[in-house]
Amino acid sequence: MPAVVLVGAQWGDEGKGKATDLLGDQVDYVVRYQGGNNAGHTVVIGDQKYALHLLPTGVLSPNVIPVIGNGVVIDPGVLLSEIDGLQARGVSSERLLISANAHLIMPHHKALDKVSERYLGKAKIGTTGRGIGPAYGDKIYRMGVRVQDLLDPGILQQKIEVALGEKNQILTKIYNRRTIDANKVLDEYLGYAERLKPHIADTSLILNRALDENKVVLLEGGQGNLLDIDHGTYPFVTSSSPTSGGACSGSGIPPTRLTGVIGILKAYTTRVGSGPFPTELEDEMGDWLRTTGGEYGVTTGRNRRCGWFDAVIARYASRINGVTDFFLTKLDVLSGLERIPVCVAYEVDGVRHDEIPMTQTDFHHAKPIYEEFPGWQEDISGAKTFEDLPANAQAYVKALESMSGARISAIGVGPGRTETLQIHSLI
Repeated sequence: MPAVVLVGAQWGDEGKGKATDLLGDQVDYVVRYQGGNNAGHTVVIGDQKYALHLLPTGVLSPNVIPVIGNGVVIDPGVLLSEIDGLQARGVSSERLLISANAHLIMPHHKALDKVSERYLGKAKIGTTGRGIGPAYGDKIYRMGVRVQDLLDPGILQQKIEVALGEKNQILTKIYNRRTIDANKVLDEYLGYAERLKPHIADTSLILNRALDENKVVLLEGGQGNLLDIDHGTYPFVTSSSPTSGGACSGSGIPPTRLTGVIGILKAYTTRVGSGPFPTELEDEMGDWLRTTGGEYGVTTGRNRRCGWFDAVIARYASRINGVTDFFLTKLDVLSGLERIPVCVAYEVDGVRHDEIPMTQTDFHHAKPIYEEFPGWQEDISGAKTFEDLPANAQAYVKALESMSGARISAIGVGPGRTETLQIHSLI
């Protein structure tokens, strides 16, 4: 049965939460496979808006089992706060499963993230300061603390003491900061262990057995394709792999079991943080897109940088992820525009590039080559079928589809749960 991956096809914030929620009634498990609480999903159900940071969006569907996979780094305090916040609104997280192999964000990770970013000055990457990068760094450095360590106080104490033996030296001698007390950290994390213990599981085993039993598994990433540590706009990227390949390593589901990859595209483009952005609009039109589209970070509240749709990065996402279907979100935001530019290629030093340039230097200097399409004035939020859209909106969608490398199978025409039209089945 299907194991379907949902990936952001731009720089994140494309509306993955809306897509996951749309598919919620068709799936049995929703798995978050990478990232931490540096990203978020917004889901609107009726007049209620839910902002999720660590919990998979499947937690909002009563018949879905939400899973936090081994590829995620978890701040347990943030996770428990999120669980409590949903509980206060009548949403239970009782069915949540957490991989025993997922890594924990520790106090020294957050401290180092903040001071190192300030130390970089103008060369800063634009992290959220939540300890994500340092946690992944310690994972690779083999100094990480894993969720399963919460179940063994002796091992937990040993790992905390070893880590702080080094990190406190860095904090005090390089950054002139205070040391972190190992005993206080141990007590804090043993407290988290009491509450998290019922949720800790061998999630890879559970998910593979679920597929054997003809269950449907949906895997969702936390960021977008161009923030991938290998395939993104390095070094202005996240510290994990939001791509479909990352879904396998971050969940323990082998690639031979994947049956589809849904790429989420916004009808224009946004990104948060530093780094190249060829179609960015640093003018009144950029401000209009930000205000009209509500382009502010779910987790950070930071203004998102806004620009026109970039078909070059859409094609790149299709190639890197093996996208089978695109879900185009926020088409309604463009209503009212007379003309809508689309970036069809780049110009770098007089040379046309139809694909992303190989080097970071060239990508930083890429200038968009635009093709303009006629806009539409009608409100499209009530559209239920593709044919309900104005002719110019239909033409815009078809043009994006022809440039992007995969069919557009669903379109978001408003923020609400029901304001989506499907052209083809996604599962």
